[in-house]
Amino acid sequence: MKYSSQAVAKPYFIFALVLLAGEILFGLLMAIQYLYGDFLFPLIPFNVLRMVHTNLLIVLILFGFMGATYYLIPEEAERELWSPKLALITFWVFAAAGVATILGYLFVPYATLTELTFNNLLPTMGREFLEQPLPTKLGIVLVVVSYIVNTGMTVLKGRRTVITTVLITGLIGLAVFFLIAFYVPENLIVDKFLWWFTVHLWVEATWELILGAILAFVLIKVTGVDREHIDKWLYLIIAMTMVSGILGTGHHFFYMGAPEYWLWIGSIASAAEPLPFFLMILFAFSMAKNRKIEHDNKMALTWAKGTAVMAFLGAGVWGFIHTLAPVNFYTHGTQLTAAHGHLSFYGAYIMIIFTIISYAMPILRGRPHGNCAKAQSLELKSFWMMNIGMVGLTLALTTAGIMQILDQRVGTELIGFMDSQASIAGVYTVRAFFGVLVFAGLITYFASFFVKEEAK
Repeated sequence: MKYSSQAVAKPYFIFALVLLAGEILFGLLMAIQYLYGDFLFPLIPFNVLRMVHTNLLIVLILFGFMGATYYLIPEEAERELWSPKLALITFWVFAAAGVATILGYLFVPYATLTELTFNNLLPTMGREFLEQPLPTKLGIVLVVVSYIVNTGMTVLKGRRTVITTVLITGLIGLAVFFLIAFYVPENLIVDKFLWWFTVHLWVEATWELILGAILAFVLIKVTGVDREHIDKWLYLIIAMTMVSGILGTGHHFFYMGAPEYWLWIGSIASAAEPLPFFLMILFAFSMAKNRKIEHDNKMALTWAKGTAVMAFLGAGVWGFIHTLAPVNFYTHGTQLTAAHGHLSFYGAYIMIIFTIISYAMPILRGRPHGNCAKAQSLELKSFWMMNIGMVGLTLALTTAGIMQILDQRVGTELIGFMDSQASIAGVYTVRAFFGVLVFAGLITYFASFFVKEEAK
């Protein structure tokens, strides 16, 4: 560890992993409810499980991004973090707000929660992924502002690089587009337009900038490839991301009352969206091939290459499969959407968090060359367990989506929703099995942290 202030990243990484365990557990409970509808009802109904599942995902990614930023920014800027104390205060505020919000979802009826959190003063609750109470949303704004200020001041007082420029651009975009969550228009179509400006432009634009910056940082460290070479790749990937990501917002505007030209804009942009992720594969594997050093932390490079491949499959291939307008007409609202969502979030964002944690945590724990061979061997097992589990889960959801389409939309003898769900029960069982495999992989990953260093 070159700079003592990098240590503030450690609690962020640990808490992100704890939240990931909770997120997967709630996902497994939902998988059981798909098979046994009365499971945990009325204690925790499906809509509450889903709300907790998706909100934990968003929060854990933000914690992962913040930890990654506080670790890499001092090295990129070549100076200590502007305010380590502010970073730690931000952590505890964000952690407390997140835990309180999740407990509110679980133990307070949502309608009551809106009354208790002053939603009548400024209505912001009730929209998918943005269900957070008003105090939580205000807390997120304060946390993100302090995060940007701390990062920005560190860079302004130190060295500026392409990685820090791309990272800060992504952070500012994250903050700006979240502000739309505070405005809920009465017109449903306008509401959906603006809602996608937050949801889509987070996950398919600004977050991708943060992903690219973290990936570039790790690849520099574990391959020793010249920064100028990596910078050129990063510029190309980011340019493609911004063009396809911004215009790609249109692939959400199908069949919701929006002007018909969005069908064309959305379809064309959707066709281009796999390109930056494919470039990411070429980027990661090219850097690995041309590496100038053999870093002892082989798992960090494995996660980096895995991120590129899985992000391309989830966000690129599975996104393209069902976002073209003529296809989306039949696939919209089916399990195909869930298949794309699971693999893209895991491939792009969960795996980049694993990448930076696998690189940085050994160093933060006094192991500059990475964990010992035994620990890395166990971590490699967890890598394959989680990736095989996610691919299997995605294929199961894809199969379920195709069955829904045949049952309810294009078949000669269409059946009702519940009959269709009953016919898919076997596929849902397979999905649950692969979900358990993912969770077992995460537990194995945790176990790798407790492997004792080999005597030298």
